[in-house]
Amino acid sequence: MGTDATATSLQDLIDTKPDLVDYMYNDAPGAHSRTRADLSPVPVEFTNWRDEQRSWRETAVLFDQSHHMPELFVKGPDARRFLGTIAVNSLANLDTTRAKQIIGVNPRGQVIGDCILYDLGQETFELVSGTPLLNWIEYQAKAGEWDVTLERDNNTSDNPTGKRTKFRFQLDGPNASAIFDEVVEGGAPEIKFFRVATVKIAGVEVLALRHGMAGHKGVELSGVYEEGERVRRAILEAGARHGLLQGGTKAYFSTLYESGWLAYPLPAIYTGDELRAYREWLPADGWEGRFQIAGSFKTSNIEDYYATPFDLGYGHIVKFDHDFIGRAALEELAKSPKRVKVTLVWNSDDVVSIFRSLLEDDIPYKYLELPVADYGSLMQRDEVRTLDGTPIGLSTYCGYSGNERKFLSLAMIDVEHATPGTEVTLLWGESDGGSRKPRVEKHRQLLLRATVASAPYAVAVQAMQRSTMGSSPSA
Repeated sequence: MGTDATATSLQDLIDTKPDLVDYMYNDAPGAHSRTRADLSPVPVEFTNWRDEQRSWRETAVLFDQSHHMPELFVKGPDARRFLGTIAVNSLANLDTTRAKQIIGVNPRGQVIGDCILYDLGQETFELVSGTPLLNWIEYQAKAGEWDVTLERDNNTSDNPTGKRTKFRFQLDGPNASAIFDEVVEGGAPEIKFFRVATVKIAGVEVLALRHGMAGHKGVELSGVYEEGERVRRAILEAGARHGLLQGGTKAYFSTLYESGWLAYPLPAIYTGDELRAYREWLPADGWEGRFQIAGSFKTSNIEDYYATPFDLGYGHIVKFDHDFIGRAALEELAKSPKRVKVTLVWNSDDVVSIFRSLLEDDIPYKYLELPVADYGSLMQRDEVRTLDGTPIGLSTYCGYSGNERKFLSLAMIDVEHATPGTEVTLLWGESDGGSRKPRVEKHRQLLLRATVASAPYAVAVQAMQRSTMGSSPSA
């Protein structure tokens, strides 16, 4: 199992596979630490994921993001102009006081990836997370005549240096603001949503991004990696008076269902002659060669897994005020977007029937792991249908929210079926008893009921977004 040892490029790997989807469905090893605890030194749980989930709703939580997020630094006189040719959103108002979410697409307007972009000043930009997009940016910089230099700092499991350039923590929850104010020397400044400020914590210079995953005044904190432990200790000491818990990877990756972020779509780069040179540049054993597909949706056409910015809920931030790769295609797609992002609330009785099947004589339904139930490495795709069986979209990340007392999933479904309250069905589990993926046991499928709801689902996150309209991370 794993990538072909004889293949040197992604194109070589594709050429050796008669059915690329079948390979990614059955044999690709997976690239992300979300489903592979061996790829990150962050504990799965510090206490237990139930209390850690509750902490971001009731008190406060500290997440360590230092190891699973790659980074790319782009510097030079052409850096801003170059990044503008990648971003579907405008970078015109990007400066050192704000961050942005940057989304990149292929020439057909299909998403390659997204990440967070900081303007560090002095013609230097920092891009955080989103390996496929960082790879695309690095390639475009080297392929074009741009006066830029690049510095790559990969996630820990892919990092040959054995260390990271920066630590990165997320402090969140209703008490996060009070804790932040206590640990910042001289008190915390007022930072608007997705704005940044430089502060000092325990004598360490820290870049603070106002970024709440749970609907509160959370902050993402970064600085020189070697000084991270000093900052962590200061936060934990102050946080002890406010009910702060450290969050492990189980709780961290279960934030998606409440916050509504549909992370890591399959990068739309596996087909098309116009992208062949890029595939020949990418290594066979890179993320793109290790992506693992899972779920009840399976097709022989890899393009059926591609998504557009509109599918992922980014349509409102696509701006046609600048030239970028894929602009012409997106201008056409914008005229009639087909799908939108929603939350699916799973029927509780059907969820109970999945667990009950473990105690019965028949082959059980696909196991629901708690709190994160999707079992593919980033690419879970389950069929969503109308009550009469018509396919209308795909469900993605799924799991249990102890704060909402619900099983939830994020989905991309056809616009005409996306009204909150619409009843749909979701096919849970893989056909023919399951694939060869190590996390997939022999099981049978279940057509379970679900109800369409807004994304984000958490009321606290909705309230935060309403209060910060005009301060979008991509605006």
